[in-house]
Amino acid sequence: MGDKGHDAHSRPDRGLDDDAEEVIAAVLTASRLLVAISARALAEIDPALTLPQLRALVVLDSQGPVKLAALAAALGVNPSTAMRMVDRLEASGSVSRQANPGNRREVVLSLTAQGRELVERVLSHRHAEIADIVSRLPAEQRVGLITSLRALTDAAGEPRVAPKPAPPPESAAP
Repeated sequence: MGDKGHDAHSRPDRGLDDDAEEVIAAVLTASRLLVAISARALAEIDPALTLPQLRALVVLDSQGPVKLAALAAALGVNPSTAMRMVDRLEASGSVSRQANPGNRREVVLSLTAQGRELVERVLSHRHAEIADIVSRLPAEQRVGLITSLRALTDAAGEPRVAPKPAPPPESAAP
């Protein structure tokens, strides 16, 4: 009798677990797709750039000049890992270091013009590939996807990316 009572009691939880596992599987699959899109963009634009380095450049692009500790925190890595990454990005010409005017012992990191252009090219490539995939979805699935993905990113505390304005219609060639 104890087993039957336990089975009956755990059955609703099992349904919830099944639903959660379906969501997890779907998110993992989508994550694999998005990482592949990023990897393809990097391979096309700058094969020497790694995904973690791209993340660092995107943080610097979105947050402006930051101290090393702030970059490390944003990336979820320790400062020595962030410093090695910055060393490579500085050597490639994408990042610059300047002494903090308010505290000469601190270093402030920022993107160079070359770093900004690199971020723009990679993100543009990713945007184009994602736009192609999204264009294949029926409109009603797009709406559901917006709601679901916003719920997921909001739950993770990820800041939202503003949608790009639609390009102007192309004029007909004579």
